[in-house]
Amino acid sequence: MRKSLFAVAVTAALTIPSLAMAADAPAPSPFTGNVGFATEYLYRGIAQTAGKPALQGGFDYAHASGAYVGVWGSNISWLENAGVSGASLEVDIYGGYKGSMGGLGYDVGILTYNYPGTLAPAATNPNTTELYGAVTWSILTLKYSQSTSNLFGVANSKRSGYLELNATYDLGDGWGVTGHIGKQKVKNWSAANYTDYKIGVTKDVGVGVVGLAVSTTNANDSCGAVPDAYCFPTRPGGAADYSAGKSRVVLNFTKTF
Repeated sequence: MRKSLFAVAVTAALTIPSLAMAADAPAPSPFTGNVGFATEYLYRGIAQTAGKPALQGGFDYAHASGAYVGVWGSNISWLENAGVSGASLEVDIYGGYKGSMGGLGYDVGILTYNYPGTLAPAATNPNTTELYGAVTWSILTLKYSQSTSNLFGVANSKRSGYLELNATYDLGDGWGVTGHIGKQKVKNWSAANYTDYKIGVTKDVGVGVVGLAVSTTNANDSCGAVPDAYCFPTRPGGAADYSAGKSRVVLNFTKTF
């Protein structure tokens, strides 16, 4: 179709060259969506579904100016297992601004993690708000997030911070490799501080992207003689017997539309 329109324009002695431009593909939509499946949901190296699969998805709107908003959700189990009735869902709402300057990309914004459910009377609300900022150079992205609320139900933990370095490298033919290191510091609870590491490979298979990653943290073996902050029960009301920070391999599939 585009070749035919171009031929007509040429034979018309280029008197209406705008016709060829009109045949170009329309600008991409500012709206995108994604849906995915993972053999386990990990967040900052910590298991959110106690070894069980997760169904995930979201929607984003990106304005030409660089401003964006979005929503994303996943099933979880760690709150229900810890006694928060009906808390089997995480819903993230976020917004920010992206741009570039002098060869560096930047991204600043706010993110809220929301966990619908019924809290016990003495429990701290797990809903969390963080501000974040990131800079990208070549294949590297450095990002810092700081909570403006208590962090995921930990009392007196406002201004907890997470610093991370991520790398992505395109190998060509749809293949890519990723690397990650992050440091979580929990305000007023140093025993909950930890570092997480991840390395993975991705493959664009046409209908979506398949990823395989190995993740570990120094919060592993947390269900030993003295269980720590990342040892959770695998069922509501059960004993704390699942080390959420242990090493694991995760397979996932993501489709963007």
